[in-house]
Amino acid sequence: MDQTLAAEDLLQVRGVRQSYHKDSTAALVVLDNVDVSLRSGEIVGLLGRSGSGKSTLLRIIAGLLAPTSGQVLWRGEALHGPAAGVAMVFQSFALFPWLTVQENVELGLEALGVPRADREERAEAAIDLIGLGGYESAYPKELSGGMRQRVGLARALVVHPDLLLMDEPFSALDVLTAETLRTDLIDLWSEGKLPVKSLLMVTHNIEEAVLMCDRILVFSSNPGRVASELRVPFPHPRNRHDPAFRQMVDDIYALMTRRAPTPRTAAPTLPTMAMQLHPVSTNLLAGLVETVAAPPYRGRADLPALAGSLQLELDDLLPMGEALQLLGLGVLEEGDLRLLDRGRLFVEADTDARKQIFGEALRASVPLVAQIRRVLDERPNHRAAAVRFRDELEDFMSPDYAEETLSTAINWGRYAELYSYDEEADQFFLDEEE
Repeated sequence: MDQTLAAEDLLQVRGVRQSYHKDSTAALVVLDNVDVSLRSGEIVGLLGRSGSGKSTLLRIIAGLLAPTSGQVLWRGEALHGPAAGVAMVFQSFALFPWLTVQENVELGLEALGVPRADREERAEAAIDLIGLGGYESAYPKELSGGMRQRVGLARALVVHPDLLLMDEPFSALDVLTAETLRTDLIDLWSEGKLPVKSLLMVTHNIEEAVLMCDRILVFSSNPGRVASELRVPFPHPRNRHDPAFRQMVDDIYALMTRRAPTPRTAAPTLPTMAMQLHPVSTNLLAGLVETVAAPPYRGRADLPALAGSLQLELDDLLPMGEALQLLGLGVLEEGDLRLLDRGRLFVEADTDARKQIFGEALRASVPLVAQIRRVLDERPNHRAAAVRFRDELEDFMSPDYAEETLSTAINWGRYAELYSYDEEADQFFLDEEE
């Protein structure tokens, strides 16, 4: 990229907060006090877990969503509504199925009032640039997923935006297709062929962020905040097998699994009903414990290596590791997953003993499960409507997260035989033999 562009400020996000009011007394805070800057000549990645508000921030930057508070400056001016000079590529392709490739790519130019002859010429150039020459007359249904995403990319590039926003643009693609598209995009950027000044991309893939970005903003969750800013020192093209590259990936895994220290003067934080549970199946948890216990890990596994061997993304592996940590079966530390004594006992136990270990851990560590069982024990008929627990959860989290948390508590409690659940009646109950 032209280094003279590097001094040009494009975007400043100052103290942005985004919250949604569920009722008169409670609000769900998605983003809190977020600061982001972007200059010409750089690719910046927003890296974090699903639900950390990255995509929400992208929509705010595009001018599609007004923040609850804070300010977005585009080229030094406060942003109110969609920003001129900003284009977006979506995860889901977002193509119109009744339009050809050429017509889909021309849409943005048509909206800008570009004359037809110019539209056709620019669209053809964009289609050729991203490697779809010859497919101008094809319809989306005739294209593979990777080709459809290339059409989405061409549609964004054809307007020659100063800033290209990409919302997990490769996550819906298979591994090989995603890798090819990443490589092609970086090659075009490095050669100065992309008609854009800067790229801002959302991802939850650590390797993808290190492979593509000049700077990485690591987001924490609940609410979303910029927890760390990292500069990637490697020139393009990057070799993911280089020891320095692998070390940076390891360091980011360690950063994202590190728990904030508790001040010595602070009272210990007790788990509450506000604890969100991720939908991780007990079969996957058992399989993960067994994998980490076995060679070559023997009780301690490097997370990047574990993710690679199991073909898991960050958003798949971390919730599993956090569930093991919550239950006292393992602990995440410095980018590793280490089994604890309870985890080793779990591996060696038979099916009934595993359920007992799991149940004891649930009652000790998951307040929702403990409360469900306590209510069932106290009632003469040993039944309780699930809606009472669902409503209580919604005092602390969104309805979607509340439903996800309750569903996880149902599945975990059933596995441990702490209670049963009647789906038709939406009720918990204890079996008669208990």
